[in-house]
Amino acid sequence: MKLGLVGLPQAGKKTLFELLTGQTPGLDRPLPGLADVRDQRFDQLVALYSPEKRTPAQIDFVMLPDMDTQAERNRELFLHLERVDVICYVARAFVDDTIFHIEGDVNAERDINTFAEELELGDLIFIEKRLKRIEKEVGRKLDPATADKERGLLTRMQDHLEEGKTLVSFSFSDEDLQISGGYPLLTTKPVVVVLNVGEDDMLDEARIAKLDETYSPKSYRWIAISAQVEQEISQLDDDEREAFLADLGIESPAIDRMTLLCYETLGLISFFTVGEDEVRAWTIRSGSRAPQAGRVIHQDIERGFIRSEVMKFEDLIELGSELKCKESGKLTQK
Repeated sequence: MKLGLVGLPQAGKKTLFELLTGQTPGLDRPLPGLADVRDQRFDQLVALYSPEKRTPAQIDFVMLPDMDTQAERNRELFLHLERVDVICYVARAFVDDTIFHIEGDVNAERDINTFAEELELGDLIFIEKRLKRIEKEVGRKLDPATADKERGLLTRMQDHLEEGKTLVSFSFSDEDLQISGGYPLLTTKPVVVVLNVGEDDMLDEARIAKLDETYSPKSYRWIAISAQVEQEISQLDDDEREAFLADLGIESPAIDRMTLLCYETLGLISFFTVGEDEVRAWTIRSGSRAPQAGRVIHQDIERGFIRSEVMKFEDLIELGSELKCKESGKLTQK
């Protein structure tokens, strides 16, 4: 499962990609990279067990070429977006007179609107073309009943988009999903908007709340990050980093929160195996049951699954060991 990192030129996506993956982006071609999921629970378990090896969860990013303000120039970019599971749009909100903006001035809301409109317009154009094709094929390649079902679905999707909503919030039945499985729709993909702000705006939670309200019909997820500040943080040692964050009045780097937000948007969660040899985060789909989680480690675990022993993460950290959890009655079987 992949996240596509996209945005206008000079939005800061290349800096973010490098911070996330440790790779230096190319200029005009998609570049894949793995990013560690920055999870404080994982760090706490590492501190508790002091393992020889630590293996965090990872997610796949691909940095895509710059968007353009001219829709016809984005066709190739949109083909790349069709292949990702989540779109991660970087919107510039910082002002720096030494860095140009393709539109001449910085206006994040305008850029987000342009991005949203292009995705929605692309889906509406596809729907219109598909409706015309059905009319040509009905009675020849398509039987009338099948054509009626597809036409009805496309019309409902069209109405939904024209209301300013994305297809993420559209109610697809199982039959609808069978019909639309091959459609190259972009607004069916979840969107994370990364607002690249200046240092002075890092703690402006009201701005994110306002954007979340304004764009609620589109079901976007939001996070504010200062790529410049995150780059400075990445170059500090642990003690300096803690002091720097304290001065800024924040608990952890925003890049940590970004990886978790993207991870959750993919519909993923982690479970952990721990010990002195290794602390490891395993990735599973949200809603998976214990046998399916075991299969991620080895398929024999799922086949031979009988029961699981469960303790709360908070109890383990508070009491300091699995033995103490058991002695305190905090270990249960399910």
